[in-house]
Amino acid sequence: MSRAERLLQLLQVLRRYRRPVSGQTLADELGVSIRTLYRDIASLQAQGAMIEGEPGVGYVMKAGFMLPPIMFGSEELDALVLGMRWVADRCDKTLSSGALSALSKIAAVLPPELRRELDESSLLVGAPLRRPVNLISPDLLRAAVRAERKLEITYVDGNGNRSRRVVWPFALVYFDQARVLMCWCELRSDFRNFRSDRILSVEQRQERYPKRRSTLLREWRKLNQIASRTILPEYDSIDR
Repeated sequence: MSRAERLLQLLQVLRRYRRPVSGQTLADELGVSIRTLYRDIASLQAQGAMIEGEPGVGYVMKAGFMLPPIMFGSEELDALVLGMRWVADRCDKTLSSGALSALSKIAAVLPPELRRELDESSLLVGAPLRRPVNLISPDLLRAAVRAERKLEITYVDGNGNRSRRVVWPFALVYFDQARVLMCWCELRSDFRNFRSDRILSVEQRQERYPKRRSTLLREWRKLNQIASRTILPEYDSIDR
C-alpha cells in the first residue's frame, strides 16, 4: 500500500468515529506502528484535514470535512483520466472544455508522485466510428434539463416523418454514435427517447413541467426494471 493510499484509509477510518479514538486503536486497525500513525496524523493536519487531538488523548475529525483531491488512489486517478479524456474527445465544446479544465485543476493539487501517474496514464480513448451532427446546441438541452422546463421540439424519425412534440426533458444520455434526450412526451402520454441529431428545432417554454426531474428519472427506472430492460435507453426504444 502506498503512503497516499494509507493516508486515504486513515481518513476513512476517522470518519467512522464520532468521539475521540486513541492512536493505538487507529494504528491497530490500519496495521501500522504507533509512530507511523502519529506521523500520518501530522501529515494530514498539515495538508488541511480538520483532525483534533494529540498523542495520549485521542483523535477525532470534525464533521463536514471534505476529502481533498490529493488523496485519490491510483485506480481512482485512472478512472478520472479515462472519463475526462472520453468527455473531452466525444462531447460538445462546452463539456470538452469543462473536462480539460477539471483535469487541470485536479493535477494542480496532486502531490508529485500522483501527478506523474496522471501525466503518464496509458488509458486512452479510441476514435469514434461516427460523430453525430446536431442542429441543436447540447447546451440548450442540458439547460432545459437543469431548469426542468418544457421543450417544444420538431423531430424527424428514422423514416423521415416529422412531428411536433411538447416534452419534459429529464436526462441526456451519451452514446458513441448518438446523444439521446430522455423525456416525458405529452403527445404519447408516456416516456420517450429522442436522438438529439434528429431534433430539427427547439423552443423552450417558460413554464416548468409539473414533476421534478429526479422523480421522472425514478419513475422511468422503476418501469424499466419491471420490464427487465437495461437502465439506459437502447436505440430500439428511441421514438420512431
